[in-house]
Amino acid sequence: MPQLDSTHDPKRKSWVASANGHSDFPIQNLPLGVFTPPGGGSPRAGVAIGDMILDLVAVQEAGLFSGEAARAAGAAADGALNALFALGAGPRRALRTRLSELLAEGSAEQDRLGGMLHPAADCTLHLPARIGDYTDFYVGIHHATNVGKVFRPDNPLLPNYKYVPIGYHGRASSVVTSGTPVHRPKGQRKRPEEEAPSYGPCRNLDFELELGIWIGPGNALGQPIPVGEAQEHVAGYCLLNDWSARDLQAWEYQPLGPFLAKNFASTISPWVITPEALAPFRIAQPPRPEGDPAPLPYLLDEADQREGAFDLELQVLLLTPGLREKGLPPHRLSVSNARHMYWTVAQMVAHHSSNGCNLQPGDLFGSGTISAPDAEGLGSLLEATQGGRQPVRLESGEERRFLEDGDEVILRARARREGFVPIGFGDCTGTVLPAR
Repeated sequence: MPQLDSTHDPKRKSWVASANGHSDFPIQNLPLGVFTPPGGGSPRAGVAIGDMILDLVAVQEAGLFSGEAARAAGAAADGALNALFALGAGPRRALRTRLSELLAEGSAEQDRLGGMLHPAADCTLHLPARIGDYTDFYVGIHHATNVGKVFRPDNPLLPNYKYVPIGYHGRASSVVTSGTPVHRPKGQRKRPEEEAPSYGPCRNLDFELELGIWIGPGNALGQPIPVGEAQEHVAGYCLLNDWSARDLQAWEYQPLGPFLAKNFASTISPWVITPEALAPFRIAQPPRPEGDPAPLPYLLDEADQREGAFDLELQVLLLTPGLREKGLPPHRLSVSNARHMYWTVAQMVAHHSSNGCNLQPGDLFGSGTISAPDAEGLGSLLEATQGGRQPVRLESGEERRFLEDGDEVILRARARREGFVPIGFGDCTGTVLPAR
């Protein structure tokens, strides 16, 4: 597990003024991403610091990195972070340490770095890596139970859920970065009272509040990753909105599972929050309820159970055309927490590779929807409206059973712990456009 060091020091301030007290990107965070500077050019690696982005390539070319930090920065020079992800924790940690030194108050390099900073608002953010494969899990047990009640009232949670980290292979080509509009998908849908399906725009469009996991070093085909080593294969985290066409899903998902209802778009936040940045916010995996089976041996590791979960607040906000017109703020739909994941990230990695499946740097996992056990923390409208039966009422006078055209969904995450500086993930946003 990542260890605490000087980069987590709550007393450390940055000479980049906007970083001090920043809700997401203080100097204790230093997330990695890919951006295009205001003047244009090719995408390049950068680091978020307050309201600014530090050009990692420019810092490397200026000779301000050495050793493993230079190796990490050099690996990120091609406009994607895959090669950096592949290097693993050592070079990534060295890069973080050096960046923290360079950006701290009193840095001897402050004058040289000033021209390498760009206002984030003037930059274009891109996907941080070339995504080879995308796998969506289902580890939010409260979401799984709530959805099961909608479709199977008498048997909401199937027996395999507490034995297997359930997942399915999604579509990597339609993963988009925050701010990219999403067109309402079309497909076959069939209401219960209809005799036959029809083809047309999705009627029940939904969001899903998820944690994204970036894979770092991969494994050889046929060589499983032990659960005790799985954290070494994680490069970082992001937010993920796995948009869902519920009416298409209800018609098509049996017997093989999600298809067109899911593969039209998945939105991720653009910054990679490293395992090192999240080290202060690790917690023990919550104990399983009495009577639940223990994980099978290949999924059970003492260290992972002791500190493999996260205390990470997750929020969903909704900004509708009506709220915009009246100058009202986004409506908060949900406040949940990553602690409600039934399986840890290490267990997901171990299970995914347990049959010999080869993971690769830049692969993306979704946790599945993370709902809290109470009504204030439901991670989808399917749950919040009980399948559309109980609409959400907004201050603008509007109601929502599912998403309508013009609605913007905003996901946020915040990690807090007494004695440490809070960090965030940056917004993960997407606006619904009409079907084409």
